[in-house]
Order: sequence, then C-alpha cells, then structure tokens
Amino acid sequence: MFRSRLLQIAQLSAVGLTGFYLGQNKDQFSIFNNDDSIIIDGKRLRSMPGLPVFGTVSAATPYTDSGTSKDRVSQIMKFGFPSLDNIRSYDDFILSYDRRNRVPNWVFEHITAEHIAKNDQVDRSKCEFRPDESIHPFFRSQNSDYKGSGFDRGHMAAAGNHRLSQKHVDQTFFLTNMAPQVGEGFNRHAWNTLERHVRKLTRVYSNVYCCTGPLYLPRRESDGKSYIRYQVIGANTVAVPTHFYKVVVGESKDGTLDMEAYVMPNQKIPDETPMSAFMVPPESIEKAAGLLFFDKIHRSKLNKINGKKV
Repeated sequence: MFRSRLLQIAQLSAVGLTGFYLGQNKDQFSIFNNDDSIIIDGKRLRSMPGLPVFGTVSAATPYTDSGTSKDRVSQIMKFGFPSLDNIRSYDDFILSYDRRNRVPNWVFEHITAEHIAKNDQVDRSKCEFRPDESIHPFFRSQNSDYKGSGFDRGHMAAAGNHRLSQKHVDQTFFLTNMAPQVGEGFNRHAWNTLERHVRKLTRVYSNVYCCTGPLYLPRRESDGKSYIRYQVIGANTVAVPTHFYKVVVGESKDGTLDMEAYVMPNQKIPDETPMSAFMVPPESIEKAAGLLFFDKIHRSKLNKINGKKV
C-alpha cells in the first residue's frame, strides 16, 4: 500500500516538473514552420503522411461562404438531417461527406419550379470539376482519380436543379458532390432519366425535397456467403458504389406530403426499364445506408408512398 502511494506521488511530481520545464522553455517546443514541420530542441521533425503531428488531421475546416443563408439551410433541411457527419453547406444544397470513401454519404436539395427554370445567365459549359479545398488533403478526391478509370464523375445534386445563379451550378461541380458512376447506360441515361423525373415533380408540388447518395449492398456469391465488394479508383482510392438511391418528398400547396424512394444499380440499365421498377420501401434504404430520411415527418402523415395510399 505504501509503495503504491509512493509511486503515485512520484508520477504526479514528474508530470508537474515536466509542465514547468515546458513552460520555461516554450520557445524550443512546437515551433511550426511554413513547411509543416516542427522544431524540438533544435531538431526538425516533419509531419509524415498518415502520421499527423499534433492533430493536423483537424486542419480541415467547414465549407463557409459569406453569402450562404442560414434560412436557406433551414429550408433545405426542413424535415431533418439524415445524419450529422462532416456536413458541408453550399449555397443551394447540403451534403454529408464520407472521408473514408471520398464520396458523399448523402446530398440534400430543395427544388421548386423557379430553381429549374431556364436561365440565360447560367452556362453549365463554364463549370469545372474541382476538389473542395475545405476538405483535408488526406480525404479529398481528385480529378486524376477518375481519369482513365472508366467511370463518370456522377453528380449527386444534379446541376440542372440549381439554375438560379451561375454560382449555384458551379458549386455542384465540387468533387465532394461526385461519386463514380457507370457512364454509358447509367449516368447519361437511366440516372439522368430519374433526375429529370424529380424535376418534373415541381409541376405537381410547390416544394420538392430530394436526398441522394451511394449504397454498398451485399451480394451472395458462389460459396453461399454474402459479401460487400466494391471497386476503388485512383491514388486516393475513391469508392465505386454498387447502387445509388434517391428519396424524394413532394409538398403540395395545401401541405399534403407524398414520398418516393428509388434504388438503382450502378450498371448499364436497358432504356425500356420503367422508373417504377426501381421503387423500394424507404425503410429498406435507411437500413442499408444507416440513415434516417425525413425523420421529422411521421410516416403516418404521408399521403402516399411510391404512389400508394398510406
């Protein structure tokens, strides 16, 4: 007992003396240089990739823009956040970024007829795909990851949903809003058809709320076991989702709410396949994605789900 007590006193004394020494010699410690190195006792130590010194991983900062309105964020996320992981608030859409897979977890949009109306001041051809500098370099995807991969940089928030200003459509080209998609037969065809369907809903509803994202679904293989297998591309190992989802809520002028939920495989899909073939119960997406969509709306308050009365 006496030895144990003596050991504790010795440990506390050591901590105190160390703190005193560091305080008296603070100029020799934690001196950061422009090259991201530090000097301790005259020796230069570099922060090596994968081995951050003194928490450099936290150097990433949230996306901020002086023009972003808090009211707009509240409007887009009116019916709740699916999750609160690594949120990025752009001017006209919100996303949660998956730092491990270098793609979004989800992207949320609020769309009206005004948002999709033709605007001569907006030119998509002027937009460029680019990384979001607010994401720490460890976790960014780059255009080089997609080059030669055979996959398109697939928009989660569709550029055609954000025609109010050039800045809004420009922001949809951040790579944080992208995920690798099969091009021919999917991104440029079936997925584009689904995006156009969502825009057409603005003819029926005053407000359309759309959540989009990737899925990684299991598949039973020859040994009888189920596996989740997906490709990664580029030096930053950007994940290629096996499927994509969209969960949409349409709000009528009288406040009536309808929901539609879709899951599409990331592969070439025959042109004749109807969109209704990809409708699924929304809870099946929630279970697979680990997310809760529109959690401020009790399902009993919905008028229809996938066209059927609740």
